[in-house]
Amino acid sequence: MVAVAHGSRDPRALRTVTALLDLVRELRPGLDVRLGHIEIDEPALPATLAELGAGRAVLVPLLLSRGYHVKQDIPAAVADTPRLRTRVARPLGPHPLLVEALYERLVEAGWDDDPRARGTRGVVLAGAGSRDPESAADTRRTAAMLGERLGGVPVIPAYASAAAPTVPEALRALAARGRHRVAIASYFTAPGRFATQSAAHARGVAAAPLGAHPAVARLVLHRYDQALAAAPFAAPHRELATA
Repeated sequence: MVAVAHGSRDPRALRTVTALLDLVRELRPGLDVRLGHIEIDEPALPATLAELGAGRAVLVPLLLSRGYHVKQDIPAAVADTPRLRTRVARPLGPHPLLVEALYERLVEAGWDDDPRARGTRGVVLAGAGSRDPESAADTRRTAAMLGERLGGVPVIPAYASAAAPTVPEALRALAARGRHRVAIASYFTAPGRFATQSAAHARGVAAAPLGAHPAVARLVLHRYDQALAAAPFAAPHRELATA
């Protein structure tokens, strides 16, 4: 498995992704798990793929929705290693395991499920943002699933860049609906600039990024298994796994 992370100038990001992959290895002893970054951090994805030579690999994006990195950057890196037989898994989200991790991060930050307070509560699901409409659709689906998990509390997706609404705009929209006790759920795989900026707008509970959560580790392996089962390995041109 090659886990594909975005990369960040925040040193916590690499530590977090490394811890997540350690959990994956614990869950699947014997699986060769490697890491490649799309940008900034090392090892870079092309270098990781080059090290594999003419073997086989399943690439699992540690990304939360469809978008440019999944549709363009990862296929481009794979195309530059024509001797390597590969499958590319779906991004992690949307999926119920991510929702469970988001819920538990909120609880860790101080959220409680008191039904008497639900009428004044809301959640902003803060993500990176993308101009790709499929990415926004994936995030909206996650927001809807999280709202169901929270017993009907409204959850508004918001973005740090490239898309609307912004986190402050989402907070104002909830306040206009009488939702003054609003938490921020961090829809980021690891800490970084956008996650930090989003959390800074919190007026109450601000959850940590998904990080090295057991549910996320299980989801990484689920996407790996899906990709393995989807079709035979192919080279040099591949499509995103659809299972």
